[in-house]
Amino acid sequence: MTAGGIGKHGIRVGKHFKHAVGTLALAASSLFGNSVLANPQPGQLNLTPGVTTYSDVPYMLNNVALGVCVVIGILVFGAMFIAMFRFRKSRGAVPEKWTHNTVVEIVWTAVPVVILVSLAWLATDGLRKFSDTTGAQMTVKVTGYQWKWRYDYVDYLGKAVSHVGFMSKLDDQSNATRQLNSGLDPYAVKVGDENTYLLNVDHALVVPVDTKIRFVITADDVIHSWYIPALGWKMDAIPGVVNATWTNIKVPGVYRGQCAELCGQDHGFMPIVVKAVSKEDFAKWLADQQKPATPAPAPASTAAAPAQATAQIAPLHATQG
Repeated sequence: MTAGGIGKHGIRVGKHFKHAVGTLALAASSLFGNSVLANPQPGQLNLTPGVTTYSDVPYMLNNVALGVCVVIGILVFGAMFIAMFRFRKSRGAVPEKWTHNTVVEIVWTAVPVVILVSLAWLATDGLRKFSDTTGAQMTVKVTGYQWKWRYDYVDYLGKAVSHVGFMSKLDDQSNATRQLNSGLDPYAVKVGDENTYLLNVDHALVVPVDTKIRFVITADDVIHSWYIPALGWKMDAIPGVVNATWTNIKVPGVYRGQCAELCGQDHGFMPIVVKAVSKEDFAKWLADQQKPATPAPAPASTAAAPAQATAQIAPLHATQG
C-alpha cells in the first residue's frame, strides 16, 4: 500500500500522507501564524500598547477585563476548592440545612451587575472615541482586493489631493520565496535586521505623525479587514459598504500588519505596511507624488516623420498652383 495502511505492527503511514499533512501545516502557518509576527516583540504576552493617541484605550480595556476575570476566577475556584477539601464528608463535615440567604443572594447578584455595567460603560466610551472622525486633518481611502490593497489620498490639511494613489502588494522577495519548491530561505527575507517574510510590501502607505487621519475603508470583491496592531484597531473592508475610523500616530516608524479576514487562498500573503514620518518629510513626499510625470522624449525617427511629410507636401502645392 503506497499511501498507508495497517501493517504488522499497527497503522503504517505512507510518505504521501506525511507530505499532505506537512503541506496543510505549512498552509495553516502561512495563514494564521504571521498574525502574531505582524508586531514582533520577544516574550510578548499582552496586547501591543500601540503608538497612537487611541491605542491605549483597547489596551486598558483588555487589562481591566482580564483583571476582573482573574479576580473572579480566584474567588470562585478558591471557594470551590476550600469547600471540596476542607468541608468534605471524610473529615466529618455536616451540610447545613438552610436553602436561602437573602444577603448572599443580593450580593452575588448586585456585584456582577455592577461589574458588567462598568465594563459596558468603558467599552461604549471606547467605541465612541473610535468612531469619532470629526476634526480629521487628512483622509485616506483604503480599498481591499484579492490580494492587495489600494490607497488613495483624498485630502490633507483642508486641501484636496489629486492623483496620488497606488496599489500595495506583497514584495517581490517574499513572493518569490513563498512559491512551492522555490528553495529560498524565508529567514533570509529581511529589511535591515528585521525578518519581513510575508510582512513587507512594494509600496508602503506613507502618513505624517501628530495628524488625525481619517480612513474610509471598503473592498472591491470580498470582505477583508485592515489591521495593524500598533494602531490599536482593525476595520472590516466590505464590498458596497464604506466604514470610517481614524488614527493619530505619535511615534515615527514602520508599522506592519495583515488582512485579518479569511479572504481567499492567498489571504496569508496580503500584508499592510504603514510608514509614519514627520510632517516636513510627508509634505516633501506628497509634493513629489503630485508632480506631473515628465514626458519621455520622442524617438528621432518619429520626430523626423512630420518634417519629411511637410517636405513632400510643399512641392505638391507648388505644382497645383
